[in-house]
Amino acid sequence: MTRPELRRKYKEKPPVRPRPPYPGAKGQDIYDHISEKAWEDWKKHQTMLINEKRLNMMNGEDRKFLQVEMDKFFAGEEYAQAEGYVPPAE
Repeated sequence: MTRPELRRKYKEKPPVRPRPPYPGAKGQDIYDHISEKAWEDWKKHQTMLINEKRLNMMNGEDRKFLQVEMDKFFAGEEYAQAEGYVPPAE
């Protein structure tokens, strides 16, 4: 399969990753359609959600929550935020 020219989320042409960044079919979809910038932004947001919502990655429900939010994030839909979070001033 040829890879699409533009990626979802930021509509940019990213550099090609050496391999999918996530396991299974979801990883292949991310590899084919999500830019490196979008993936890095998601990883930062995911870390914030894990910390602020005190998610336990041993808990299947918490992992499922993150996967649903990741799908929303990449689709450009409304996704979970950490309540009361204020980003640090630059």
